[in-house]
Amino acid sequence: MNFCSQCGHTVRFAIPDGDDRPRHLCDACGVIHYQNPRIVAGTLPVSGSRILLCRRSIAPRKGFWTLPAGFMENAETTIEAAVRETREEACADVSIHGLYTLINLPHINQVYMIFRADLEGGFAPGAESLEVALFEEHEIPWDELAFPTIERTLRHFYADRGGNDFPLHISDITAEDRERYFGSA
Repeated sequence: MNFCSQCGHTVRFAIPDGDDRPRHLCDACGVIHYQNPRIVAGTLPVSGSRILLCRRSIAPRKGFWTLPAGFMENAETTIEAAVRETREEACADVSIHGLYTLINLPHINQVYMIFRADLEGGFAPGAESLEVALFEEHEIPWDELAFPTIERTLRHFYADRGGNDFPLHISDITAEDRERYFGSA
């Protein structure tokens, strides 16, 4: 950030009085520009024993499989965001059971919130998906999953499914975890 979005003056990067981390500061109008993590909301759509996945048609990870999820918009709840993203990416309606995984990615300033859901009716590729399909556990394209958050959510689901108990899973994915997942590419 080079200029203040309030007044257009040049900003500096420094620790404001009473704070503990650097922020973009405007000395002209006094605005402190906070940059906070982005929330990614989505669903784990279940139909019987199968899971709905979407093959991405956009970067990053174009051509890889993911759960329907995306960035939350202003003026919506996390559930509204998850339902909207499912409609946008898979043209699918879902009924939400509750928050299932909350995964922090502090190295890229994101928080994933994936809700377990039942698929209601049909589905089709949305604008951000090349294709969508239902997968049994043995059919999941594990080597073609787009993100470590998706793999982690699916592994929790398959581990929990046997006992029909789906607790909230809270975890972190570090830069090192991400590097191991993506390799050195």
